Amino acid sequence: MDMKFFQMLELINQRLSKIEANISRIDEKMDYSLALQRNHLIRIKNGQDIDDQMILMGKPYNDLTPQRAYEIYKNPDADFILLDVSAKSFNPNQKIVGTVRIPLEELEGRYSELMSKTTPILVLSEKGLRSIQASELLVKKGYFNVNNVSGGYAFWKGFSPDKGSLPDLPQG
Repeated sequence: MDMKFFQMLELINQRLSKIEANISRIDEKMDYSLALQRNHLIRIKNGQDIDDQMILMGKPYNDLTPQRAYEIYKNPDADFILLDVSAKSFNPNQKIVGTVRIPLEELEGRYSELMSKTTPILVLSEKGLRSIQASELLVKKGYFNVNNVSGGYAFWKGFSPDKGSLPDLPQG
């Protein structure tokens, strides 16, 4: 009889542990969801671009067309960080003036170099794939205004993949 009692207690303890783990996961998801909603509200309050998918699908970062990103880049009144997460081997002949270069492989250890978590960050890479990964990482690290530049350098105005150049931008 005593053995069955202890077995029953052990079974109840295991079930309680599973319930506690589930509650913890739900709590983490709620915290993430609330942070995401705050992120969206900050963007709306500041009159910034926000994609419908961000709200409807709970997407944590904005996708910008290269044309829209270029408009922001050329606007002298816009406050932003242009982050290039291209591979170390990717080296265009001409750099985009003002770009912060942190290859994706180094971003986990160097993201704190991006001082402001609220300043809009435009994330750019060779073809826009690495920038998606970087955008997701930055959101997880608490950055509130992350914008992936869809298509990356391949569609940036004036970029020639053959020459690796940006002829229409000022030298820096």
